[in-house]
Amino acid sequence: ARIYGIQMYGLATVAKERFCKDYRAAALDCRLRKERTVQEARCIARCRQNGVSTPAIYMVDTARYVIYMERIPGLTAKAYIEKFRKDVDAVTLLMRRIATAIAKIHDAGFTHGDLTTSNFICRRREDDARDASYFEELVVIDFGLGGTRSQLEDKAVDLYVLERALISTHRDSQHLLSIALQEYERSSANAKSVLHRLEAVRARGRKRECFG
Repeated sequence: ARIYGIQMYGLATVAKERFCKDYRAAALDCRLRKERTVQEARCIARCRQNGVSTPAIYMVDTARYVIYMERIPGLTAKAYIEKFRKDVDAVTLLMRRIATAIAKIHDAGFTHGDLTTSNFICRRREDDARDASYFEELVVIDFGLGGTRSQLEDKAVDLYVLERALISTHRDSQHLLSIALQEYERSSANAKSVLHRLEAVRARGRKRECFG
């Protein structure tokens, strides 16, 4: 997808446009782009209805396969962790908020599909004069791989994606993951079952790494 910024109704807006894939038959390409555009918009809207902070959707253009949504000011969680690494309390709070957001998504019957720290934004107005590490709320973005998959396996895979993303991106990844999983266990209704299934997903991942 192509993502770009525009002004819409006088508001700072992000447009996400799914472009044509030449290797697909034209009719199939149009159908898939429309379905995926609608699916992503639906995930964003329904998660928002269930208490997850997501960008507000301004318009969905199914003819051009574009979602127009609110631009969120602030650092990504990835940038925040690197910038405030030495502020243990701030980073701990961030990881807990990430876990709470994931728990809300899962308990609402959805999965995200791409839980990296680049897909969380610490909303903060550019003119905010409070402490540098302060942010108003944690906003979840990019539901392009999201869906209404609510099986334990799907939720466990979501957490496994987060785990692998932390390991590949951040120092102290095990500490960050521990904070997140502890908070997820406190916050999600089916956490114990999901975390048990996560162990099986990890085992399969290790097997693939060993044997290809």
